[in-house]
Amino acid sequence: MSFEIRMAAEPLRKLGFASIGAAYMGVGTAITHATRILHVQNLTDKLLLFSFDGINDHFPLAANGFLLLDIASNKTVPQGFFLSEGKRIYVKEDTAAPTSGSVYVTVIHGADY
Repeated sequence: MSFEIRMAAEPLRKLGFASIGAAYMGVGTAITHATRILHVQNLTDKLLLFSFDGINDHFPLAANGFLLLDIASNKTVPQGFFLSEGKRIYVKEDTAAPTSGSVYVTVIHGADY
């Protein structure tokens, strides 16, 4: 018997510049699968702050910057280190609100087939 885990993606999450302000705002909905790869893109014109809990600053992203976390793409078993389901990515301005662009979050998970 072979055991396969194939790549699957959740729908793209997006938040436009007009919704990004001084308080944290969630980018799309909560993650619904244990995440193996997380890709966060700041395609706005300003430096932004990001959070995994909507309270604390966890990482900044420069304008037109991205963060790619390859958490567990090469794992062959479902146990291990993942970004858990139910998490959400939050964003807020750093020193100035963006005036163009959007923030995108791509979630890749493993699916058993």
